[in-house]
Amino acid sequence: MTAESGPEVRSGTAEPSTAGQSLPSTAGHSLPSTAAADFVVVANRLPIDQVRLPDGSVEWKRSPGGLVTALEPLLRRRHGAWIGWPGVPEDADDPDAATEPIEQDGMTLVPVRLSADDVEEYYEGFSNATLWPLYHDVIVKPIYHREWWESYVDVNRRFAEAAARTAAEGATVWVQDYQLQLVPKMLRMLRPDLTIGFFLHIPFPPVELFLQMPWRTEIIEGLLGADLVGFHLPGGAQNFMILSRRLLGAQTSRGNVGVRSRFGEVHFGFRTVKVGAFPISIDSAELDQQARTRAVRQRAKEIRAELGNPRKILLGVDRLDYTKGIDVRLRAFSELLEEGRIDPSDTVLVQLATPSRERVESYIAMREDIERQVGHVNGEFGEVGHPVLHYLHRPVPREDLVAFFVAADVMLVTPLRDGMNLVAKEYVACRSDLGGALVLSEFTGAAAELRQAYLTNPHHLEGVKDAIEAALTQAPEEGRRRMRAMRRQVLVHDVDRWARAFLDALASKEPLDAE
Repeated sequence: MTAESGPEVRSGTAEPSTAGQSLPSTAGHSLPSTAAADFVVVANRLPIDQVRLPDGSVEWKRSPGGLVTALEPLLRRRHGAWIGWPGVPEDADDPDAATEPIEQDGMTLVPVRLSADDVEEYYEGFSNATLWPLYHDVIVKPIYHREWWESYVDVNRRFAEAAARTAAEGATVWVQDYQLQLVPKMLRMLRPDLTIGFFLHIPFPPVELFLQMPWRTEIIEGLLGADLVGFHLPGGAQNFMILSRRLLGAQTSRGNVGVRSRFGEVHFGFRTVKVGAFPISIDSAELDQQARTRAVRQRAKEIRAELGNPRKILLGVDRLDYTKGIDVRLRAFSELLEEGRIDPSDTVLVQLATPSRERVESYIAMREDIERQVGHVNGEFGEVGHPVLHYLHRPVPREDLVAFFVAADVMLVTPLRDGMNLVAKEYVACRSDLGGALVLSEFTGAAAELRQAYLTNPHHLEGVKDAIEAALTQAPEEGRRRMRAMRRQVLVHDVDRWARAFLDALASKEPLDAE
């Protein structure tokens, strides 16, 4: 399953984190700082979490995700390394802080230490209170603090230095996501021998919005340190190229958009930077196989029974974030109940909301608002012992999440803005029975591929209500036709194909528009 491609880069994209799995002990496996890797992934987070046990000892737990799944074989085969933060703030004078590289399952994991101040200013501040809202169409007003920017620069430099120490001569380095947009240029200056790729896992904003950023030129220059800059959709690539011309006077050339994920080039100084659209995906074959197991099928039946065996189950699965449109679907569901278009006696909505950024004020207010909506719906339409809306605000284990996908008749994916949204693809991958229906926001990257979903504008409440009603009342054959087409897309275009397409383009000396 994926973790959200939003605040933490463990997969692309972001959706609810799944339960960690303990890794073997790392005792005795520290590597020298001179370790040289031919392929290096640089991401905000390591694919493992550092956990402090009550006795003070340290344990590592694995964080499964699509990006890790796609890149693990390559990392092993090419003596690869993964650079990232272990997930625990550490004091500068902590003698037990994770600093040495760790050898794990044939991969080198290189921790980058972040203090509590770093987490507050670089991560919660500039990354998630400045960049995140700006890149998601300013649904919430971005905050521009100089202190946050200075921390962002400092932490990006540490990541770049770690990559420079880790990479072998002429190695390939793949930098991931919005937290590390300055790393390509910094790394280029430290190690001009490297081949550097960058991929953005969230939307890249329209030009007019990006120009709000006080440090807009520095960010574009940072990205242009890469040899290839990748986005989910051609629109993001086009916005980046326009900004390169406007802010830096660079020359650009456009390739063909579409089937080969190609777009064009930016000619800046003495360098040519390739720019392309590479829609990320999931490990669809693994999910398909897991959803077919007897254990998952049995758990899906149990979920339906626990919900009172309703005729229809609607499901939302999201990280608790203002971009996800959870409030939109709750209002739509409430109004459909009020208008008698949904019968509360035979239909339930399950909303799984993984906790996120719980110290950020806007998220605290959002959670309170959503929980008020949940209480209102159940107070108006539920019965004693039989709520019509079931809300869980906690991480859901992987097996349970797959079972919920199998059990749900209608999947509600209604973000106001999303780079891709892998939950939509995960739901489709789990429906080998060709059952179910997908209601999908037009403002997700997934909407460009899953055209047979019930597409809707989340800003138009009546349209969302109509899409939900259509999904609930679809004829069985119509539902199978839609799901069959979406599964074909998801099973063929998986995360391995995405990674290979990006890395092949990065390695190629040909322009992206070459046939």
